[in-house]
Order: sequence, then structure tokens, then C-alpha cells
Amino acid sequence: MDRLEAMTILLAAVDTGSLSAASRHLRIPLATVSRRVAELEEHLHVRLLHRGHRKVVLTDAGRSYVDSCRRIMEEIAEVERTASGEYRAPQGELIITAPAVLGRSHVLPIVAEFQRAFPDIRMRLQLTDRYVNLAEEHVDVAVRIGELPDSSMIVTRLGLIRRVVCASPAYLKARGVPKEPADLASHDCVTFDPATPWEFRRNGATQTIDVPSRLAVNLGEVAAAAAVAGAGISRVLSYLIEDLLKSGSLVSLLDAYELSPRPVSIIYPGQRPVPLKLRAFLDFAVPRLRKRFGYQNT
Repeated sequence: MDRLEAMTILLAAVDTGSLSAASRHLRIPLATVSRRVAELEEHLHVRLLHRGHRKVVLTDAGRSYVDSCRRIMEEIAEVERTASGEYRAPQGELIITAPAVLGRSHVLPIVAEFQRAFPDIRMRLQLTDRYVNLAEEHVDVAVRIGELPDSSMIVTRLGLIRRVVCASPAYLKARGVPKEPADLASHDCVTFDPATPWEFRRNGATQTIDVPSRLAVNLGEVAAAAAVAGAGISRVLSYLIEDLLKSGSLVSLLDAYELSPRPVSIIYPGQRPVPLKLRAFLDFAVPRLRKRFGYQNT
């Protein structure tokens, strides 16, 4: 039995949630996945997984063993990084994750520029709106929106993102300009599906408005496009409409009632030393992303 292979398969099953999902993720037959886990249990003389569940359920011994496997795999990865020269020159593979729309609009152009400057670094860019655990999924660096929990991660602020109420000039000419949040009751609003109340803030107090939904969408990009088309008043994140506001295609509304902006940050594990490929990307990307967000580090 190849114990390293068996550990890798077991971790994949735990991380993906099931043996069948691990089979798809690793692109090996389900029978092989099941056999390797069984061989590992036989070798250890202990049950690691409860069978008969749709999702993987670890035994107490399994949880302890999986924690140890993660440490072993991390140590192996560190040895490989050292052996491959990642601490001597910027090279190797760098894995980045970011929210889907923000990643396409802000991160991807910088990644393309970075690759031209560092041809020995390979990149994997994972654009997803789900939470990615950097340690468990072996991701080097992430761009995140919102307040971050305390952790061992290193956090660098890139900018602030506003939630902007907006509409097209044509819509406002036809329907009038709302002066306060309560005025939205007489307007067509573009909301997200499922619809939720819009929150506003004035003089330190929060006000919640159940806005009438004339059109419900599931993407911020679509909400912005609907507002440009005159479908109604939208509320979207500022990075989606910066150019539209500058061009006059959209007009921001109710700025005095706007919620506090949300931070956008870049995070990475607090490892020492930092691999040169990661340090090169941070030094390259952080000032460029801050410029895109109009952020001044004070």
C-alpha cells in the first residue's frame, strides 16, 4: 500500500465531503478510492470513517488521524518548495482565489500583467463566490470582500467598496429623483433573488426599507445593466459601476444614507519565510489593486 497516496485520497474525501466526490476530484475510480481508504483502516487497525452516510463522517480516531495527515502533507509540500528553489528565485505555481466578478474585473488583468513580468511562475486563478479555506485547499493567496475573522492569516487592506443606489438619467427624468429612502416605495426597483430589504444609515441610525421589486436578478452585473437600461433603481457594489458613473450612464442616489463601505483585502498564510513567488506577487499586485480601488494607505 502506498500510504502517501492513501492519505491524499482520505483528505480528498474529507475535504470534498464524500468518497464519490473525492473520486471525481482526483479523477480516479470510486472503487479505488474506497479500496485505498479500507486498506488504510486495515493497516492502522482502526475505523476512520463511518459507512452508510451520504457524507463522510469521521470517527474520533479518524479526526485525529486526518489532522496529522494534514501536517504531514504540509511538511512534504514545504520540503518540495525548498527543493524546487521557490525560496531562491520567484518560480513555481501560484494559486489565487477571488470573488467571481471582482476577480474578472480587477484581479485577472493584474495576473496577466504579472505573468509577463515573471515568466517562470505558473498561475491558477480560482474565481468563486464560495468561502475557500486556504490551508485545506492549498491556495496561496486570496482576495476577500468584507470584515475578516481573527486568524493566523496575514491581511493587507486593498480598498473600500461602497453599496451604491443608482439609476439611469432617463429613468430619473421620467420618474423623479428619490430624496430619502422612503421615496423608493413609489419607484421600480431592481432587486436580487431572493429579495431582501435595503438598509440605509443616517446620523448613526439604521433604517430598513422593503423596496418594491419590479425586476429580480441573481448577479450584480445584471442589476447594473438593468439600471442602465432604465428598468429601475438598483443597489450594487461600487466596483461594478465605477465607469458607468464616470460616463454618466448611471447616477448615484441617496448618498447621504449610504451604509459604511466594506473593506476588500488580500490575505495569505502567516508562513515564514514567504516563498519568493508569493512575495513577488504581493509586491506587484498590492499597489496596483490599491490604485484600482483608489485606496491610499495611511
